[in-house]
Amino acid sequence: MLSSKSSRFAINSCRNSSRRVLTRKYFSTTHEECDVVIVGGGPAGLALASALGSKHSLRESLKVALVEAGDLSKVQNWVPADGTYSNRVVSLTNASQAFLNDIGSWSHIEMDRTAPIEEMQVWDGISDARIEFSAAEMSLSNPGQGMARLTEVLNLQRALLRHLELMPHVEVIDKTKVMGISPESVDGGWPLVQLENGRVLRSRLLVGADGLNSPVRSFAKIPTYGWAYDTHAIVATMFHSAKNPYHGPNTTAFQRFLPTGPIAFLPLSSTASSLVWSTKPDLAAALKNVEPSVLARMINAAFRLPEVSMRYLHDRIREAHQAGTPITDAEIKSEIQWREQSHSIGSNSAYSSAPFDMSEELLGIPPDGSELLPSLVTSIQPGTVASFPLRYNHTETYIGEGEGSRTVLVGDAAHTIHPLAGQGLNLGLGDVECLARVIQSAVLRGGDIGSYTSLLPYSRERYLENHKIMSACDKLHKLYSMSFGPVVSARSVGLEVLNEFDSIKAAFMMTAGSSPRVQRENGSLGGDLRSTAFNVAAKGVEGLTATAGVVQAMRGGLAGLAVNGLHSLLTAISSSQVKK
Repeated sequence: MLSSKSSRFAINSCRNSSRRVLTRKYFSTTHEECDVVIVGGGPAGLALASALGSKHSLRESLKVALVEAGDLSKVQNWVPADGTYSNRVVSLTNASQAFLNDIGSWSHIEMDRTAPIEEMQVWDGISDARIEFSAAEMSLSNPGQGMARLTEVLNLQRALLRHLELMPHVEVIDKTKVMGISPESVDGGWPLVQLENGRVLRSRLLVGADGLNSPVRSFAKIPTYGWAYDTHAIVATMFHSAKNPYHGPNTTAFQRFLPTGPIAFLPLSSTASSLVWSTKPDLAAALKNVEPSVLARMINAAFRLPEVSMRYLHDRIREAHQAGTPITDAEIKSEIQWREQSHSIGSNSAYSSAPFDMSEELLGIPPDGSELLPSLVTSIQPGTVASFPLRYNHTETYIGEGEGSRTVLVGDAAHTIHPLAGQGLNLGLGDVECLARVIQSAVLRGGDIGSYTSLLPYSRERYLENHKIMSACDKLHKLYSMSFGPVVSARSVGLEVLNEFDSIKAAFMMTAGSSPRVQRENGSLGGDLRSTAFNVAAKGVEGLTATAGVVQAMRGGLAGLAVNGLHSLLTAISSSQVKK
């Protein structure tokens, strides 16, 4: 059961019914009727329950239940130690923040454990071609808001649970597994959700917010397609000195695209940041096994050393791991120092990290170019280093049919995406916002919320939008995984061209939910202008590389694929913006 503080979650149960169902003998022979049963107590499931519970038009007409196998009281009573952070973080776009604010959950967020992202520095690990994003330069619709806000997933989940605590009409059933889901024997029957405690919930609409291996999706027999990337993501919480007063607060996100995968440095506080380092599985295993100080030095080097030296260091880390003798702090420091000398990187350069004494705070005027790089990591928070495999997955539809009718999928149950753009949870919250709106519309017009007709607008709106972003991120990952010379030249020219056009960068930010002010003279949204800018830029990239003789020479090969991939990325985002 939940703690006494959380016991109000379960005040109101679903309606009892005497209708008998055929179940295994250890399940109840009667069921409880619910209008909406949500399986999954992650951010997407909790957000949907909060959204439905917060709508006045739905409170009296819908009975909502959420089922979660884990103990949500641990999340609701989460009290982190001062100065420590969870390694599971999320970058919430302004669109996601606005949705959470609209449903009343944002006020329960502990704002001291959030950090705005006001600038982004993104660059190519081979050519150093760079693109910069700034909230100030992009003229966001709400000045001072930033492009996004970073926080721990636990902070978000706790806020949603606190909000649900105020809704006795929404039942939260935690520490209870779903043992099975079956359809009623009659045509158009409701799904029967059999719980570990013997209860059977008969649901007018069953929502799968239950992650990648979704039981709801399996019940509905919804096909999914995708692939595993040859990549694992390493996450950790990093500590560093406060930013120099010359450079302002720690509100810049940094991302460098190495051929082995992107490495991201995301602000949490003035002296703490979150690491997301996507790399090869064997290297991820080796990096997880080294001393924390070695990992800190490797992170510092990964943002500073040329790619050829990073490749060498990666090989040294792998070899030592395979030999069963992980490389020591002294050894990696010596290796990095030697590589810096071979590249003529002076000890006072912003790109030097080997002479850095992790026990001392950096003082004085920072070297030139240091604003383009993250702070030097001094330590890793114990117990935060972890890794997980990355996948691309997308279901063929979000709505169940036939025996799996009256089911719908949201979040990771419907799609998983490479984390390089930080859009995974934001896509899920977009699903939730749309589904809650569609359910409300069906109720207001007296429709059946579980019918295919009522749910179709949700699938039509979200499937294509999600696919565009997912496809763009997948192409971006593949584009930057190549180290072939003509490919690097093509993508570098493209990135530098994009960096010169604020209107194009604003459109990128709008796609990511940052809501910049890109308007026509009459004040309406300039979708046509953004579309034109994207396509001109995309074709410009191809034209520039063609002039250099790259595309003509390699048209049917990798370089052509790279340029076409970049063009597809731009036009996909452009199409998304025209619709909006």
